[in-house]
Amino acid sequence: MTTPLILASQSPFRRMLMENAGLSFEARPASIDERAVEARLATRDPSPPELAGELAAAKALDVSRAVPGALVIGSDQTLSLDGRVFHKPGDMAEAKSHLTAMSGRTHALNCGIALARDGTVLWRHVSIARLTMRPLSEAFIDRHLARVGSKVLASVGAYQLEGEGVQLFEAIDGDYFTILGLPLLPLLAKLRELGAIDA
Repeated sequence: MTTPLILASQSPFRRMLMENAGLSFEARPASIDERAVEARLATRDPSPPELAGELAAAKALDVSRAVPGALVIGSDQTLSLDGRVFHKPGDMAEAKSHLTAMSGRTHALNCGIALARDGTVLWRHVSIARLTMRPLSEAFIDRHLARVGSKVLASVGAYQLEGEGVQLFEAIDGDYFTILGLPLLPLLAKLRELGAIDA
């Protein structure tokens, strides 16, 4: 009997990546308070990549405790620039502030992924992509945000590379799957190793 595979996420992009890879799974979002997890970790002062890994593990653990026997995938991203961690913007003004801060500079997208079963983390991994945004004028940022609308609020960094957000960049160093929020190649390798998918 195959082990049930669960994606602990409501992200349509993560679901799409897994569906496109031919994986059979159920999507079941974790119910964790990400800011509370960050607050608990504050005394350790984790780096942005470590924080992404911890958030991914927290999501996988949350769902794995609710679904005994299932292999649960948790994933999360942090965006860091000069030590500052950016979260999803709360409104369009904050989205503009994020794009302004990143204009002409290179930031890191840190994507953590974890596998858990029965409340135990079996594996975790962090992939990092570095993205260089071209210099953006205030007028261009305003026009861009007016065109793409509130969907930018769903992504850290206030852009979606798979859409018009690609126009913001001049260079990208990293894996496309990491940028979309699910480091698919290391995940598939681990699932094969665990016998969860056809090897």
